Amino acid sequence: MRIISGTNKGMKLYAPEGMKVRPTSDKIKEAIFNILGYIDEESTVLDLFAGSGSVGIEFLARGAKLCYFVDASHKSLSYVKKNLELCKFTGRSKIIAGDYEKTIAKLSKENIKFNYIFADPPYALNCGLNIAGKVFENNLLEHGGTFIIETDISEKFIDNIDTGMIEYKEKVYGRTRISIMKYAED
Repeated sequence: MRIISGTNKGMKLYAPEGMKVRPTSDKIKEAIFNILGYIDEESTVLDLFAGSGSVGIEFLARGAKLCYFVDASHKSLSYVKKNLELCKFTGRSKIIAGDYEKTIAKLSKENIKFNYIFADPPYALNCGLNIAGKVFENNLLEHGGTFIIETDISEKFIDNIDTGMIEYKEKVYGRTRISIMKYAED
């Protein structure tokens, strides 16, 4: 697992061993950023189920101003912290230990909005629809913002979401489905 582009390009990141954590592969990460294109330097990112933090760190390497890393696992967040220190991104990041539903509600109450939200829940949880619902119910995306979720191929939920989005893309890589939804610009 490495940084694909931007500052620190090619740098290898730390990742936990074993099957409990499934870091987003470089191939999938590269596909996501090819679809997204340019990352504005004023953008704020939310990385839900951050794991090792590789996707949020990729946003920072490509110029995002700030990234919030959220995970319920303190062990995963220790890898996020190690990787942020390695890349010298600690000043452009916030780490939150907690459940995604409670964190989404807390961020909403604090009126924090994001240009990009990336979620990569454990496939076994089958919670993509719930995550998307919570993100949109709590109005966490800026207008023009993009929500990206990585799920198992069997989990398709876009037909069940009622939002004001104008754009939806989906890509499948092996057993992984990447769904990208973009809010309409004002």
